[in-house]
Amino acid sequence: MLSATPALAQARQTAAAPAQAAPAASTDAAPAQPVTRTIRSLRVEGSQRIEPDTVLSYTKLRIGVPYTNETLDQAIKDLYASDFFADVSIVGGETGDIVLRIRENPVINRVILEGNKALKNDKITKEIKLAPRQIFTRTAVRQDVARIIELYRRQGRFAATIEPKMVALDQNRVDVVFEISEGPKSKVRKINIIGNEVFGDGKLKGAMYTKEAGLLTILSSNTSYDQDRMNADQQKLREFYLTNGYADFRVTSAVAELTPDKRDFIITYVVEEGKRYKFGDVTVDSDIRDFNNEALAKSLVMKKGDWYNAKQVEDSVDALNEAAGLYGYAFTDTRPEFQRDGESQTMGINFHIAEAKRTYVERIDITGNTQTQDKVIRREIRLAEGDAFNSFQVKRSQDRINSLGFFQDKFEIKQAQGSSPDRVALSAPLEEKSTGELQLSAGYSSLERFIIQASIRQRNFRGKGQELRASVNYSSYSKSVELGFTEPYLFDKNIAVGVDVFRRDYNAFNYVGDNRETTYSQVSTGFQVRAGVPLTEYWSFAARYGLTYDEVSLDRSTYYTDGVCDPLKAGRYLCDSLGNRWTSAVGYSLIYDSRNSRLRPTAGSNLSFSQDFAGLGGDVRYIRTRLEGGKYWGLGGGFIVTAAAEGGYIHSLESSRGPGIDKIRITDRFYLNQEFRGFDIRGVGPRVQRFYYTTDSSGKQVLQTGKDQFVDDALGGRAYYLGRLELELPLGAGARELGLRPSIYLQAGSLFGITRPLPTATFPTTVDANGNTVVLPITTPIRDTAGNPLYYYSLADGTAVTTTCAAGIPDRSGTCNGTAPNTAYTTSTAPFLERFVGNSAKPRLSVGAGVNWNSPFGPLRIDLAYALLHEKGDDTKLITFNVGTQF
Repeated sequence: MLSATPALAQARQTAAAPAQAAPAASTDAAPAQPVTRTIRSLRVEGSQRIEPDTVLSYTKLRIGVPYTNETLDQAIKDLYASDFFADVSIVGGETGDIVLRIRENPVINRVILEGNKALKNDKITKEIKLAPRQIFTRTAVRQDVARIIELYRRQGRFAATIEPKMVALDQNRVDVVFEISEGPKSKVRKINIIGNEVFGDGKLKGAMYTKEAGLLTILSSNTSYDQDRMNADQQKLREFYLTNGYADFRVTSAVAELTPDKRDFIITYVVEEGKRYKFGDVTVDSDIRDFNNEALAKSLVMKKGDWYNAKQVEDSVDALNEAAGLYGYAFTDTRPEFQRDGESQTMGINFHIAEAKRTYVERIDITGNTQTQDKVIRREIRLAEGDAFNSFQVKRSQDRINSLGFFQDKFEIKQAQGSSPDRVALSAPLEEKSTGELQLSAGYSSLERFIIQASIRQRNFRGKGQELRASVNYSSYSKSVELGFTEPYLFDKNIAVGVDVFRRDYNAFNYVGDNRETTYSQVSTGFQVRAGVPLTEYWSFAARYGLTYDEVSLDRSTYYTDGVCDPLKAGRYLCDSLGNRWTSAVGYSLIYDSRNSRLRPTAGSNLSFSQDFAGLGGDVRYIRTRLEGGKYWGLGGGFIVTAAAEGGYIHSLESSRGPGIDKIRITDRFYLNQEFRGFDIRGVGPRVQRFYYTTDSSGKQVLQTGKDQFVDDALGGRAYYLGRLELELPLGAGARELGLRPSIYLQAGSLFGITRPLPTATFPTTVDANGNTVVLPITTPIRDTAGNPLYYYSLADGTAVTTTCAAGIPDRSGTCNGTAPNTAYTTSTAPFLERFVGNSAKPRLSVGAGVNWNSPFGPLRIDLAYALLHEKGDDTKLITFNVGTQF
């Protein structure tokens, strides 16, 4: 243990004079004077690192200077006060040959921390003074112990103890060891509130940051004691009462008591609620002549007779300053003047707007953009240097820059006084974030088997705001290669252009039991060019042209008979979709967007009306129309409400393709995939289900209707609609830093509108001995490549020989000789029943909860959704997991 050395334990050497006889002192004798001598010589013993002259410089001892015992005592004190010496003594005081014997403090070899887990070494070492190669002093040790304890108290560990130890080494070196016992975090066991009569303890505790430790708050980080948080809680109490009309409320006392075991705190607040006030007369008094005081007063949210609310007063000040900004006054001074009437318990308020000068933008400073070119930012700013100041345009500029997605969130344009009172300087302090994305992944999926994905995307290519992207996806059932480029400002004009080139190889599928059955294969190769121009601040127009070559096919070995698609194997609806065709389409979109951010909006709305016309050449003719829109509300406290809806319809411009065949091909129809949560991919809409027959234990023919026992082919639809009402929920700071955003939602939608397909086949029936109807297989003759039916006959050794002779045996010339009939060579199709279901406009409804996570692997979303309403044939799904897309 480090033990304190008495300051003068070994130091004082009294100068004892020889005893002499002295006359008896009379009562009138003067008090004895201290013996004074002169220093004849002065030297230092024991110094190693410190020069003797340096040692003497800390004292007032000098050769030839008179001294007393008190002078020597003071010299010892001065040397100890320098913190360089572990021991000091003086000899020779009786002769004047003074020798200072010193033992220097050791040099620190290492500082060792033991027992610290909650605080890592680097957090502690940067806060303490002791360090290797420094002089060891007990004062520094005491200060560092206090500092470490303070660090643990900031973490809420008030039971932490620090025991310093010193390990002596050779050459006057030491290791300093801090043995740390961290102890548990000191929790807030109880919060007592005294003096509250109107509101209960639970209501007030709910308004505070600090929470009582318990089972319901086991995961909360706000149950530990924190003095700063306690001060903030007092302010939260004031805000709570002031927003509920209690203008005289005050916290008279706030005390935190540590329990004897130092494990918990008990916090006690003493409050005075006071009287509850209502708003009296609410007026506006403006010294700016442009303003209509009565109109401004009517626009305020509070009215006479409403309960007093301090938050509404603050919001009104902001609203009035913002209104002044719309007229070009950047530096208005709006002050609420209160007229309190204790008898009537009313609070009258007059908002006084002081005289101000109309301001103009003197300059716009942009800083922090090391990668992004200046012009990319300036073209989003809706004000130019020399323009009249307008607060709305400043806010709009801020939203547009945030929507670029090139900079960190919470960017804000700041305004300051310019070179004169009528000038304002705007500054845009930016903090760039990474805009390049490189994703390489490989894995295994029950849906796609082995998957390899690679993509690269740069959203701010060359710092010009251009977007360049390329992606490759490969799995057992789908492959694609896509390239794209977008220039948002062509030749520095507000014209956006882009081009996309792609090749997609997609295999549709269904499941029979646990086996995935590929249905049709669609290979699409093409490109699209697009351009867009703004019409107003919120409206824009976009046009596009695309050319695609589609190849739709079925596996011949599985679905073909005699070289032709067999409806008994594939279904008429799939056989009718086969073929290769060109789609040449031109389209346009009319877009409205007033959202404050395109990435994560909290206010504003968006609307898009789009149409695509296929038939400008090519083999396909249709008009596809879509309408999408959304509205966003930030409710405060991190709550965000989203109401979104979309719908579409595709109308054919072709003549009839035949009875039971829809004019719109299966590859051009709409589908609802993972965007309709609560339902599986393509789990909603028209579909054909094929059920096969089997025989039960009693010998009766029955349908196999188990979930994994029938074929289910989604056909898509010509019309759809989908709506969503969603509430995003706030989380604590830690969860926000992880990028977690949970939400609850309600969705409704449907997919419908295709022609009912004709039955694939009509099977013959019979009646068994019990009077039950039995569906029989269909027998189909097998033909040769020339289309002739095949027969077979048996040789003497039992070998079957195939022939085209219905009777007899063919000779070498192919002539059939004989009349004995041969057996027809046929194939048999097991009986099945097809049902056309799901083609209904009735709404499907689902409710659920999900969470978005900006994970290190890319955007991820997990949903737990339950389908409340669904139609016959719909495929519901409780849990969905989606990586690499943003909702």
